[in-house]
Amino acid sequence: MRSRGSVLIIDDEKNILSALMTALRVEHYDVDVAGSGALGLKRAREKQYDLVLLDVRMPDMDGLSLLKTLRAEGSTVPVIVMSGHGTIDTAVEATRLGAQDFLEKPISTDRLLLSIQRAIHVHELEDENRGLRRRAGVVDALVGKSAPMQALRERIVRVADSNAPVLILGERGTGKELVANAIHRGSKRAQAPFEKLNCAAVPAELIESELFGHEAGAFTGATKQRKGKFERASGGTLFLDEVGDMPSPMQAKLLRVLQEGEIERVGGSETLRVDVRVVAATNKALDAEIDAGRFRADLFDRLNVVPLRVPALRERSEDIPELVELFLKLGSEAHDRPTKSLTAAALERLTSYPYPGNVRELRNLLDRLIILSAGETITDQDARELLPLGGGAGGGGHYRPGVPLKEMLEEAERDLIQRALEHNKGHVTNTAAELGLERSHLYKKMKALGIRDREG
Repeated sequence: MRSRGSVLIIDDEKNILSALMTALRVEHYDVDVAGSGALGLKRAREKQYDLVLLDVRMPDMDGLSLLKTLRAEGSTVPVIVMSGHGTIDTAVEATRLGAQDFLEKPISTDRLLLSIQRAIHVHELEDENRGLRRRAGVVDALVGKSAPMQALRERIVRVADSNAPVLILGERGTGKELVANAIHRGSKRAQAPFEKLNCAAVPAELIESELFGHEAGAFTGATKQRKGKFERASGGTLFLDEVGDMPSPMQAKLLRVLQEGEIERVGGSETLRVDVRVVAATNKALDAEIDAGRFRADLFDRLNVVPLRVPALRERSEDIPELVELFLKLGSEAHDRPTKSLTAAALERLTSYPYPGNVRELRNLLDRLIILSAGETITDQDARELLPLGGGAGGGGHYRPGVPLKEMLEEAERDLIQRALEHNKGHVTNTAAELGLERSHLYKKMKALGIRDREG
């Protein structure tokens, strides 16, 4: 017969351990026993049980203290407390600490089996409900009903409950941090910390301290001990944004943490164990960074266990009306303006624009329209004037009345080259080939137009 579940019995009386173990094994439960509170706590930490059967009075650690420790560490395992000296106060305290039931010794076998079955069943239902709430949270967080967004949400739901590292790929402004948040909120770590670090925003000399913390006196200005992101995220999730910009020396140290689960603070000698799920994101093509020697291939392999790609806004333009509605509401509240509406022509113009800056660019544009448009309704003229280079449907391309032709041509050429570079993830050689130009010719144009070379 299939096992009905795993049970850990913690009691310092050998005859009771033996009797309970025999009774439960006859009913096809997998049973482990511990003859002391300390040993029971150790086993409960090492293995995930379906239920713990716990005596109150034990010489080294009483059962209520053990239960309190388990709950403080985040364990949700069902616990049934038993005692030969039961009082109402003890029963109330056990329930307050999270026990599912309180049984007085000597325990009737029928009463015990019924209590165990009920506790395991209730816990399974609670687990199922938590999973449904987590999945609902993921769906609610990501706006859009397009096929790419539906596929992304489905993949997040499948990924969230695991502990595997995730690498989120996508252009700037696509919402990679929102995806990382959704992964955390959809995971079993949702109640634990969610820490963030933008690897491109922290100076190279400080990033080690940001990640691992430091001891007092470790360097000039380190006046007291400070925990780093890994310690603060222990039990939860650490989001490393722009991981492709992490300095090479730190890449080796991050790799070690991912492999060993251990850190040392800067200036310290103590090795600290950390339990952290790492979710990383980048808008760079890491395979090209590896070929150029700027990113470690072994670190990429560690981070890329589960890759997720966030679609660009131009790939899901049917989601723009829904996003516009949301950003109009949020922007009006943030800027203390009445909620504005859009004419059909204005919405059509906004929907047709390609948004090289993706969702972030759309939100910034809506904020500008909310603040700068005169009436309660945003018109096509309002949108045309604020879109970059008069872009969008029916806007006459790059034409702007009163501007010299040479300036408009330069703006058009700059815009086209920038979009081509975005499409090719900053790879100049591929961009030149796509545009039918010599690589050296494209470089000269980029320099003349003030376009930065992301490969250099």
